[in-house]
Amino acid sequence: MKQATPKGMRLHIGLFGRRNVGKSSLLNAVTRQEVSIVSPQAGTTTDPVEKPMELLPLGPVVFIDTAGVDDIGALGAERIARTHKVLERTDVGVIVTDGPWGPFERALHTQLDKGDIPVIVVFNKADRQTADRAAAERLAEQGVPVIHACAPRREGTEAFREALLAVAPADFLDAPRIVSDLVGSGGTAILVVPIDKEAPKGRLILPQVQSIRDLLDADASCVVVTEHRLHDALENLRTPPRLVVTDSQAFEQVAAQTPPDVPLTGFSILYARFKGDLVTQTLGTMAVDDLRPSDRVLVAEACTHHPVDDDIGRVKIPRWLQKRVGGELRFTTVQGRDFPDDLSPFKLVIHCGACMWNRRQMLSRILQCRRAGVPITNYGLVIAYSLGIFERALQPFPEAMAAWRRARQGDLHVRS
Repeated sequence: MKQATPKGMRLHIGLFGRRNVGKSSLLNAVTRQEVSIVSPQAGTTTDPVEKPMELLPLGPVVFIDTAGVDDIGALGAERIARTHKVLERTDVGVIVTDGPWGPFERALHTQLDKGDIPVIVVFNKADRQTADRAAAERLAEQGVPVIHACAPRREGTEAFREALLAVAPADFLDAPRIVSDLVGSGGTAILVVPIDKEAPKGRLILPQVQSIRDLLDADASCVVVTEHRLHDALENLRTPPRLVVTDSQAFEQVAAQTPPDVPLTGFSILYARFKGDLVTQTLGTMAVDDLRPSDRVLVAEACTHHPVDDDIGRVKIPRWLQKRVGGELRFTTVQGRDFPDDLSPFKLVIHCGACMWNRRQMLSRILQCRRAGVPITNYGLVIAYSLGIFERALQPFPEAMAAWRRARQGDLHVRS
């Protein structure tokens, strides 16, 4: 059975505009499917509609059809709020209009610009409406791709695809590696995968599967073992592995068994680099030293799941962190897209690896924390720090290690 590309690794394309300008019709025309309900009645789309697909030549994408930004009433305000939330996970923004370029369109363009999100403008219903030619020319002069389309006739869809290819972020077209660049062609990595209550029965978790595939794609080898078989795996290899990667909850056991000259890190730390900003989250870990009993800490999980006994985010991290701090901390846990607008009560945000998200969505959260002046770190980073093996876990990442040491040295100078 062919497995679908996870949504977190797809280019997220958001369709925005006023009600009844043809956003859903455009989506249906581009996907060649009846994905969204189309009606002359304004406000037919009430919640964001997502459509994952393979869009050649880009590859895996997710289209997000949103409610109109000029919706009215109490429910309309809620729909508009949900539409604006989509911006957090949008890689390319498409502004659709049925002719005029007015206040709503200008406000959308400004908001997308502020988020540094590439924009495509589609003047839809070209068969019936006269586009704002002056606005179209100004946008084109600014380098914004402008498409004139008639969605029901599928006119303009090829030009739209070409525009998507032109504005797609470079880090999507040249996707960063998860781990293979640390191992190299012909090298071997040992992946330590504990099998416990949180491991899905009969399966591996997504970061483990994606890491294996990344290594195979780069002509590297991997040995997958539980923490109980790591010693045997190291003994059986003719040459030492170039890297050992462990699930964060087994950091202590794996570090004790891995020779000091073999680089070691965790899946969660790999994903801090792959999905977020490893340097920023590394520096955010310094806030652990400033925590005091009764301080508030926010634990954020990108996906929703039912907690199990000894849950990593609700039990293990609080236990390790409180042991280091020497007292009780107050933890708040959020899941999925829930995230407080006001972060000021928190002294630290600890985020999961965000394996189910695209990178822009994780970067959006990091930016929100930076704007609020609240440090943000990552499960693997804070676990390694709490267990006293932080620098070893950072060893494979020279840039993050250098930033950490510079900041640490400056902090020592200030405190002395």
